[in-house]
Amino acid sequence: MPNERLRDALLRNGLTLEQVAKAVGVDQKTVERWITKNRTPYPKHRHKIAAMARESETYLWPDSIAPERKAETAAAELVQVFPHRNAVPVELWDRLIKEASETVEILVHAALFLVERPRFTKDLTAKAAAGARIRLVFGDPESSSVALRGEEEQLGDGTLAARIRNALTSYRPLVGVDGVEMRFHNTTLYNSIFRFDDEMIINTHVYGFQGAHAPSLHLRRLSAGDLFETYSESFESVWNLAKPATF
Repeated sequence: MPNERLRDALLRNGLTLEQVAKAVGVDQKTVERWITKNRTPYPKHRHKIAAMARESETYLWPDSIAPERKAETAAAELVQVFPHRNAVPVELWDRLIKEASETVEILVHAALFLVERPRFTKDLTAKAAAGARIRLVFGDPESSSVALRGEEEQLGDGTLAARIRNALTSYRPLVGVDGVEMRFHNTTLYNSIFRFDDEMIINTHVYGFQGAHAPSLHLRRLSAGDLFETYSESFESVWNLAKPATF
């Protein structure tokens, strides 16, 4: 079975078989076999290819990393645990937003706290103009999942939907901006995901608690890691199920 993840990653980054072969010091036919026959490269080659393809080793070759190494690397990916989202320092949010240059992916219900920052949408617009890919997924205010979450968080009938609509008015300037895509989801939001290039804030969700009062994880992506990639794949799954946002 071909390694479609590797093929896609190379194509997405404009890398030819010849370029990869030259970079890692192997024959072009060897690189072709890594793709068409799903052969697994040596570790030193995997690391270099993953860096070139801007993907993790565990994503490109899921079975190549020993379980014990995966566990060790996952622990290294976890930078810090915060008792609740409100405890994440403002300085950390500032740095993540400022330094992101390639990817911003946000999966939330409303993320109203982000647009309380006066320059947030302007910063996203500037990043998109500079070539960054911005993908924002909000809870559909008309959906059953939003209504249920509002009940579970004891917010009162329609409160969460109203909060989402309120947030969307602040995100409206991003409508039609090249490089910015926004969608609505109707899924169970197990975690809010805030990705800025190779770092993430994961806001876990706890039954009966509002998101701001639930624990948060600061993750930093490592090539051989699995933790960051798990949340990245989760974002992608929700994104593929979501529909274009309407304002």
